[in-house]
Amino acid sequence: MKNEIFPKASRFWSKRRFVLLASVAAVGAGVMLAGPAYPPIALKGTPALAVEAVQQQAGFADLIEKVKPAVISVRVKIDQAADRTDGSGNSRMEQFGDSEGLQRFFRQFGMPDTPNFRMAPRGRQMVTGQGSGFFISADGYAVTNFHVVDHAKTVQIQTDDGKTYTAKVVGADQKTDLALIKVDGDKKFAFVEFSDKQPRVGDWVIAVGNPFGLSGSATAGIVSARGRDIGAGPYDDFIQIDAPINKGNSGGPAFNSDGKVIAVNTAIYSPSGGSVGIGFGIPADTVKSVVAKLKDKGYVDRGWIGVQVQPVTAAIADSLGMRNAEGALVAEAQANGPAAKAGIQSGDVITAVNSDAVRDSRDLAKKIGAAAPGSKLTLGILRKGERQNVTVALESMPNDRQAKADTGAQENDADGPRLGLTLAPADRVAGAEGKGLVVTGVQDDSPAAENGMKTGDVILDVAGKPVTSVGEMRKALADARKQGHSNVLMRVKSGDTMRFVAMPLRKA
Repeated sequence: MKNEIFPKASRFWSKRRFVLLASVAAVGAGVMLAGPAYPPIALKGTPALAVEAVQQQAGFADLIEKVKPAVISVRVKIDQAADRTDGSGNSRMEQFGDSEGLQRFFRQFGMPDTPNFRMAPRGRQMVTGQGSGFFISADGYAVTNFHVVDHAKTVQIQTDDGKTYTAKVVGADQKTDLALIKVDGDKKFAFVEFSDKQPRVGDWVIAVGNPFGLSGSATAGIVSARGRDIGAGPYDDFIQIDAPINKGNSGGPAFNSDGKVIAVNTAIYSPSGGSVGIGFGIPADTVKSVVAKLKDKGYVDRGWIGVQVQPVTAAIADSLGMRNAEGALVAEAQANGPAAKAGIQSGDVITAVNSDAVRDSRDLAKKIGAAAPGSKLTLGILRKGERQNVTVALESMPNDRQAKADTGAQENDADGPRLGLTLAPADRVAGAEGKGLVVTGVQDDSPAAENGMKTGDVILDVAGKPVTSVGEMRKALADARKQGHSNVLMRVKSGDTMRFVAMPLRKA
C-alpha cells in the first residue's frame, strides 16, 4: 500500500528500532501471522493412535476459524491541531499518542521525539490511523491499545465479515497502553476470553490481526520469554513472542493453543519496521485487571506511597551487607507522602508487600499500583541490617506522577583503584545549600564516572553517615573497608533527583 501521506516513513523505520505497532494514515492495521508447519514427531514406542491424534492436531485451522470473528480492525480519525506540527508541517508524536511515556520509549531506543513523517496538506484537519482489537463480550466491549485511540475524534471498527460500526472510548490507561472501547448497536458479537493460565516459555502462541490493512491475518510461534522490560512504562511486564507480527497489529490478541487470549500485542523489535520475530504483548492478567477498572470508572485509580526507588544491584547489596540483590532501595521518600508518614526513610530496602517478596523496584511499582487507594499494606523493610514491618495507608496516585523504577547505572568492578572524584564542602560552593560534598570534577574512566557521577552532584552521606568534609568521607570509606565491604553506598543528589550509588572501594 502506498504511503502517500507519509512518504518518508520507510526511511525512518529502516534503522534498528523498537516499533509500536499502530499505523497511521494509509498504513494498515493488524497482525501478520505466518509460521512454518511443524510435522509431528513420533517417538519410538509411541502407540499408533497417539501418533494419529498428534497429526490431527498439528495445524491451527480450527482454532483460528473459531477466534477470528472476534478480532477487529480499529480505525480512528485524529485531530491535526496546529500545535501538533513543527514549522515545516511535519508531525509530532500525536499519531502514536503524544504522551511523555511514549516519547521516553522512543528516546530510550534511539528514536527522535518527532518522527519525520510528512503530513497531509496544511489545510487538512484530520489524519487517520489503524490498529487492531478484539471483542471481550457479546455486547460490544473490545480491547485495543491506548496509543491506537489516543487523541481520536472518531473511532470505527470493522469486523471479520467486513461490516463497519461506530465505537466510543470507554476508558484508556496510558501507563499500561490499554484502552477499552464499546461498539454501538444491539447485535451480539463473537468474543474471546482471557486465559487463566500463565503461559510458559515454549508454549504455542497464535496471533491474529490486521497487518498493513490485511484483515484476519494469522501467524504462529512460541512464547520466547516473560517479564520483559523494554522501557515503555513503569509497569512493563511484557510477554515476548516469536510469532511474526507487524505494524498495524497494536491491540491485537495473541492466543494460546486453547484459543484463550494470553497477551495484547503492543510493540516489536525491528531493524526495518517489519517483523524479525521479536514481539511484545501485555499479559492477560494485567489486561483483565485494567479493563475491569476502565469499564467501572473509565480510568485506573492506582495506589501510591510516594517513594523514589531504584534496583538493588549486587554492589549495593554488598555495601548493605545483604546476601542477595533483591528488593527496592528507597532513594527518597516524598515529604508528606504515605511512605514518609509511615516512617519509611531514605536508605531503607523494601523487601516485601504483605509478606509477598519484592523482587526489584519494578516489582514493587506493580504491587503498589495494583492495590486500591485507601487500603493499608504491610511493607517489610531492611534498615541498617535489621528487618522490620511498616504499615502504610495508600493514597491515589496523582495524575501528574508515575511510579518510577530507576534502572540505575551499572556498577563498576569492585577492584577499581580509585574513585576519581574531586570534592569540595558544600558550604563553600554557591548554590549547594550547605549540605554534603559537592563534586567539582570527575576523572574519565574512573569508577565515579562509570557509576554516573558528574560535576555538580552532591554526596550527602556515605555508608549511612552524613558527610560535610573530605575527612569524614575518608573515615566512612575506611570503616566500610574494615567491615569487609568491597563497595560503599553513597546517597547522591543530582539536581532534583535523589539516588544511591554503590561505589567500588579504593584499595587500601
